[in-house]
Amino acid sequence: VLRDTDNFSSAGRVRYLLKNLDEATRADLTRLENHYEIGLAHSDPPDHTRLRSLLNKVFTPRMVETWRGRIETVTHELIDEMLMQDEPDMMRDLAYPLPATIIAEMIGAAPDDIKLFREWAVDINRLFELGGRISAEAAKNAQASLSTMRDYILQLVADRQQSPRDDIVGRLVSAEEKLSTDELVSTCVTLFVAGHETTTTLISNGMYLLLTHPEQLQILQENPDKIASAIEEILRYEPSVPRAWRIAKNDVTLHGQTIKAGSLIFPILSAANRDPKYFIQPDTFDILRQDNKQLAFGYGIHFCLGAPLARVEGTIAIAALLERLPNMQLRTTPQWRPDIAIRSLENLPIHIE
Repeated sequence: VLRDTDNFSSAGRVRYLLKNLDEATRADLTRLENHYEIGLAHSDPPDHTRLRSLLNKVFTPRMVETWRGRIETVTHELIDEMLMQDEPDMMRDLAYPLPATIIAEMIGAAPDDIKLFREWAVDINRLFELGGRISAEAAKNAQASLSTMRDYILQLVADRQQSPRDDIVGRLVSAEEKLSTDELVSTCVTLFVAGHETTTTLISNGMYLLLTHPEQLQILQENPDKIASAIEEILRYEPSVPRAWRIAKNDVTLHGQTIKAGSLIFPILSAANRDPKYFIQPDTFDILRQDNKQLAFGYGIHFCLGAPLARVEGTIAIAALLERLPNMQLRTTPQWRPDIAIRSLENLPIHIE
């Protein structure tokens, strides 16, 4: 499904959600609908091919590597602040602010505005939490935050046109192959919204798994060079995004089941990551697992553009936490958020000796 773009489309998915709302409510959501009619995540070839080709030149693994020092600095600053908390919460104190700070700085936002970006992203991501349904309240909140975020990015674009800078907005503005203004704004929104909360959950889900699997935690503490393998197993066992979603362009038959044209379908990535035909003991969390070709970042032309950044941030954050807080424990049992789009804990309260 993920590689068959002739039959399964990424375009029109938000329109599909909105059509289930009453006519009056939908009429007030035209800005939201129009935003998702274009952009990298909500397009098919040839539009997607053109956008992806341009972004692959701007958002490169080499560029991500240049941020490694900054990621390490922010991580340790956040741990320092967390150590001063009477009741530290790893999600609140580190997993949320770290990726938000880095991607906002990459885009070119001012440090004082990073909190705003985080608030906007939470509202926008709530648009997808019910899967194939949507609440009018969530849609209205998403539109309000999206509109404010778009205005902010448009101002960044205007600033970079006047005074070029080497950040993501600056690179997109000065790129030889130009994006339209709407494509540029949509791209920046996608980079932040998709790259923020998913990396938060990679870090928090990973630490939760290690703290609830002490034998695996011990292996990693004794063999810190296995951190890359541990990250891949975290991504397999509790992927940040448990599902992809597509709309069938045509009537399609898969394994004897007919999918009607226009249907919204959910390829479940977390199920693929537990496929017993491929993974040995798939329900076992094993940080030394070999041949771990998990699908947490998707597959095909929509493979996550931010995967290299997520891996670097997850590796640095978890390695630093294990080095500096070797005796941490869960303070209470956290709850999972009722969300089909993001596999996330509500919080991660820890005790630090």
